[in-house]
Amino acid sequence: MTDAHEPSKPNGTDPRSGPEARDGRRGGLSRRNFLQTSGLAAAATGLSAGEASAKATTIAPGDRPTVSLTLNGKQRHATVETGTTLVELLRDGLGLTGTKIGCNHGQCGACTVLLNGHRVNSCLVLALQADGADVVTVEGLADSVGNLHPMQEAFAEHDAFQCGYCTPGQIMSAVACIEEGHAGSADEIREYMSGNLCRCGAYPNIVAAIEAVRDRGA
Repeated sequence: MTDAHEPSKPNGTDPRSGPEARDGRRGGLSRRNFLQTSGLAAAATGLSAGEASAKATTIAPGDRPTVSLTLNGKQRHATVETGTTLVELLRDGLGLTGTKIGCNHGQCGACTVLLNGHRVNSCLVLALQADGADVVTVEGLADSVGNLHPMQEAFAEHDAFQCGYCTPGQIMSAVACIEEGHAGSADEIREYMSGNLCRCGAYPNIVAAIEAVRDRGA
């Protein structure tokens, strides 16, 4: 599964619907204030509370901070809006369009990337949170001379995609699935890949591709 989960709503209420949400001057936490002063959504990215606390910062309205990250082994820098998500930074800011935007709610897995070695839904991660992090996208799986990653080859060999839109996220999650040790059986693979949806229904072939890479020890 992907690491992101929808936050619970205390007492069955929507925290956005109360009077505080309608009037930020009453001391409520508006979306703008949250993005400016929060610990940057630690639960959605797998960062520890300590790491998130270290990144918490107050950003003045209108500021455009610079994000520096190691992207597919290379240092990259970009100036972003405070509300820019990681997937937006990757696609619009840095030109890596292999990572797809699907539901934009962390429910389909099309935007899966590796953040500090952990798979995350990059539509749920603020670009600011990736500052100083190591990010790997589907473009970073091939080696320096262009040879495909074993998982990319297996997806092609086992016809594990049809329209191909979800494929980058599927491949990134599949790589992590094996690295995490969650590919012991077909059932386990299905469980730990369940956060990546395929409208074309290529699931049996996706499982077969992952099993092939696992069995080759790649």
